Amino acid sequence: MAPKDEIDGMKFEQRHGKERVRVGRVWRSGKDGRHFFVEWNVSIGLLSDCIPAYVRADNSDIVATDTMKNTVYVKAKECSEKVSVEEFAILLAKHFTSFYPQVTTAIIQIVEKPWERISISGQPHDHGFKLGSERHTTQVILTKNGTLQLTSGVEGLALLKTTKSGFEGFIRDHNTILPETRERMLATEVSATWRYHFESLQSIGKVPLGFTEKYLDVKKVLVDTFFGPPKEGVYSPSVQATLYDMAKAVLARFPDVSSIQLKMPNIHFLPVNLSSKVNPVIVKFEDDVYLPTDEPHGSIEASLSRIRSKM
Repeated sequence: MAPKDEIDGMKFEQRHGKERVRVGRVWRSGKDGRHFFVEWNVSIGLLSDCIPAYVRADNSDIVATDTMKNTVYVKAKECSEKVSVEEFAILLAKHFTSFYPQVTTAIIQIVEKPWERISISGQPHDHGFKLGSERHTTQVILTKNGTLQLTSGVEGLALLKTTKSGFEGFIRDHNTILPETRERMLATEVSATWRYHFESLQSIGKVPLGFTEKYLDVKKVLVDTFFGPPKEGVYSPSVQATLYDMAKAVLARFPDVSSIQLKMPNIHFLPVNLSSKVNPVIVKFEDDVYLPTDEPHGSIEASLSRIRSKM
């Protein structure tokens, strides 16, 4: 929210913006005829000096939310070269904080829909795409004086391994019926956000930073740490321990990432045992037949930051 203003002896905070602005952009390569495509869902929030609009019905300092929507399409058109979702968010934030004197801070959030280039007979298609699963996200918070917070992330990263997981040694009381185990299935849908160390527009500069490549690299570290080596895997004593190992691996691999936050619900696959009075063993569970569930599920989240970093 915007800094607090005192009105009629009360503290007042406000912001306004436009959410769920959907835009698709195609870039056509003149060299080989290959097309590049992105689809973004953009949300804009502005902190601005427009108190009169609330208290005196004076709209003269309001940036219309319809104007914000149109700006998304204008800026997408102006991007003659392919840009990452992070670069586009920074471009929008710079426009709103520099073009409008009333705007003190711009908050841009974008979710990229996972369109992936399709291959036909092993050859990448020049202009064909299919919808994938996990989503690339970003948030940019930029103030008028150039102070910057830049976060990237991934949503909907569904991971599952059929062994090398357990859970034991937890608190037991009169409400506990969960058995301890060293053999279970582990499934989750990872949501991760990581903040880059940049603190101002000046610290980014004009050199391409490869945000899309960094997104893919961070995602690979998360996945590799979750599963372990292809043959032997890695044992997970809890979702908590695996989450920490994943977060630690990202900070160790990427020095320009100052902090990371992970949310990893424990999605349960329940053993199936079926019996009846007539037949006491219809189905006996032998680590083979499960009942997939999505709720209720365990909720595990944590953040890991370098000392003196800001999440």
